[in-house]
Amino acid sequence: MPKRSLRERKGSQSTESGHAQSQHGHNPKTGFGLAKIAPLTENQATAFDSYDRGRNLMLHGVAGTGKTFIALNLALKDVLSGNHQKKKVIIVRSVVPTRDMGFLPGNQKEKSRVYESPYYSICNELFGRGDAYETLKAKGMIDFITTSFIRGITLDNCIVVVDESQNMAAQELHSIMTRVGQNCRIIFAGDTRQDDLTSVRKKEESGLSEFMRILRVMKSFDFVEFGEEDIVRSELVKEYIITRNKLGLDWH
Repeated sequence: MPKRSLRERKGSQSTESGHAQSQHGHNPKTGFGLAKIAPLTENQATAFDSYDRGRNLMLHGVAGTGKTFIALNLALKDVLSGNHQKKKVIIVRSVVPTRDMGFLPGNQKEKSRVYESPYYSICNELFGRGDAYETLKAKGMIDFITTSFIRGITLDNCIVVVDESQNMAAQELHSIMTRVGQNCRIIFAGDTRQDDLTSVRKKEESGLSEFMRILRVMKSFDFVEFGEEDIVRSELVKEYIITRNKLGLDWH
């Protein structure tokens, strides 16, 4: 598969996520513009090219490789491009913390808001303004739902970003896939090594490994595996993960 150039685009600067970013333009749908993001590694370029060819994606790999950032950027770029069939981006996530936090006050929307914090940050980077995520939600261009409430709905005319998919049981992943309707694309992002679900304490097990076996043989999906060489978050994160892997330490 031909790879696009990894050169930083003219006038670009580095974002907090490590991606090359050119200046924000103006989009009439939002009133502000989406930054142009350039892939920084060969596997990132593969993800960009696969999406541009109309593929659904499974982005799997180690922390700090930009899986969520890339997924949300590709989805938002598609929605804002004038593609009238794709009305919004729907982010789906399971409400599984790395540690039990006990009772959270508020209604269901307020409780799930803590899991939206990464997307506030990403949209801030992509649009250059702190209110981008809330503005896109208010305009109906982004929606956030948890797997607890996905049954019984059909996802039409949208791009679905399934984040932290390693924290989903097999039935949750099955439920998401069977909700996909007409004019819909889907991107899964996850890493089996960052599984917060599988434990004796939770008495549950991640379904991602089994689910990926299915996606690998589906003709409508491209599978992109990110490795140590794709870590862009920081040199410290890259050094840590490489060192951990060299020592052969268990990820669970």
